[in-house]
Amino acid sequence: MILALPTLLKKEVVCLYYLAIDIGASSGRHIVGWIEDGQMQTQEVYRFPNGVETAGGHLVWNVQKLFSDVLIGIEKAFSMYPEIKSLSIDTWGVDYVLMQGDKEVYPCYAYRDSRTEAVIPEAHERIPFSELYRHTGCQFQPFNSVYQLYDDLKKGRLKSVTDVLMLPEYLMFRLTGVKAREYTNATTMGLVNARTGEFDRDITDKLGLPKHLFPKLFRPGTVLGYLRQEIAEAVGGNCKVVLCATHDTGSAVEGIPMEGNQPYISSGTWSLLGVKTSSPITDDKSEKANYSNEGGVGYNRYQKNIMGMWLVNGLRRDICPDMDFEMIVREAKLSQFNEVVNADSPEFLAPKSMKAAFDAALGVSNLEPGDYFRCAYLSLAQSYRKAIEELEANTGKSYDKLYIVGGGAKNEFLNSLTAQATGKEVIALPIEATALGNLKIQSEVN
Repeated sequence: MILALPTLLKKEVVCLYYLAIDIGASSGRHIVGWIEDGQMQTQEVYRFPNGVETAGGHLVWNVQKLFSDVLIGIEKAFSMYPEIKSLSIDTWGVDYVLMQGDKEVYPCYAYRDSRTEAVIPEAHERIPFSELYRHTGCQFQPFNSVYQLYDDLKKGRLKSVTDVLMLPEYLMFRLTGVKAREYTNATTMGLVNARTGEFDRDITDKLGLPKHLFPKLFRPGTVLGYLRQEIAEAVGGNCKVVLCATHDTGSAVEGIPMEGNQPYISSGTWSLLGVKTSSPITDDKSEKANYSNEGGVGYNRYQKNIMGMWLVNGLRRDICPDMDFEMIVREAKLSQFNEVVNADSPEFLAPKSMKAAFDAALGVSNLEPGDYFRCAYLSLAQSYRKAIEELEANTGKSYDKLYIVGGGAKNEFLNSLTAQATGKEVIALPIEATALGNLKIQSEVN
C-alpha cells in the first residue's frame, strides 16, 4: 500500500516498508511497518504456530519447519507490500544450530530439555559459577548456552563443527548466505564478557570449547546483504537483511514508548523484568539475586527471567484446554484461593503436568480451575514484587512506574495484582513491542 496526499497537492508520500519477523517459543509473526506522521504503523501479515517437538527422548526444535514458515511469511509480505526495504528476525535466546559448513548438525535441542543437568557440576569444576558471573554477569539458568555447548563437547557433537549460530542468525544465514553473530543474543549464552562485549576467551579455554566457534560479534543495525537469488525468486521480491536486536527482549525494550528510564516487564511465555543501566552490575548482590546483564542497543539490560505465562498455559493445557483466556481470568477473579507458589522454582520449568507440579508445591490436589489460575497469577505478581525490590536495592535507585508489554499486558487482572504487589504505577501497553523495536532498528539503518 502506497499512501498519497490529496491530488490537489500534487505530491506523493513515499513510504519505506520494513518487515519484522518475530518468533517466540509458541508462535511467530511477520509484521510490516512504515513511518507515517512520525509514528510507526504496523500490519501483521502472517502468523504461525511454533513449539518444541520430542525426538529420541529429548525436546528439540524443527528448524526446517521454522524456516519454511519464515519463507511463507516473507512471500505473503511481498505480495501485500512489494517495496519492502529490509527485514530482520528476532527470537528467544540461548538456543542455537550447530553447523558443518552449510550443513546442520541435528538435533537442534530446545532449552527446556534436561540434557545439561548432568554436566553443569563438571562445568562448574572447571570454572565456578561465581567466576562465570564476574566475567559475564549472566544469571544462572540450567539451559544457558554455555552448559548446552559443554554437553555438546562432552558428547562429541562439536567435532567438525564450523559454526554455532543462534536461531535468528541461522535463519538469516539461510536467507543471505552470510554468517554473523549478533551481540544482544550472544549475551544470553553465558559466554560474552560483560565489559568487553565480546566472547570471553578465558571461559572458552577453561571449558575446552573450540576457539573458532566464537568470532567477532556484530551490533544491531549491521546490514548482512540481500536475499539469495533463489530465495528472492521463491518469495517474489528482494530486500536488505539487517541485524536487529535479535534477542526478542532486546528488541522489545527498544519498542517500549517509555518516559524516562523505568523498569519493564516483557510479558509472554517468560516474564523478563529489568531496567536499562549504563554498565553491567556483576557484584555479589546481583549474583545472589540471580540478575542478568544482557546486551541492549547502546546500554545494558539488567534483568531477570521469571517463569511467566508458561505457568498459565501449562495449567490450561492440563485442566481446561477448551476454556478461553477470558473465562480463565474470570474464574481466577471469582476464586477466593490466596495461596502462592514460588513461580521461579525449577519444578515448573518443564513438568510433565503443570497441574501436578502445582499440587505438589501446594500440598493439595483437585482444586477448582479458578483456584489454580488465581494461584498462578498471584504467584507471578509476588515474583515481580521480589524482583523489583532486588532491582532497586542492587541499582541504588527507586522507581515509581512499571511498564508491561507483550501478550501478558492484555491481562488486566494480573496487571492489577502486580500494581498491588509492587506499589508501582503499572503502565500496560498491549503492543507488539518486540516487532516495534525490530522495525525501529531497521528504520534507523535505511
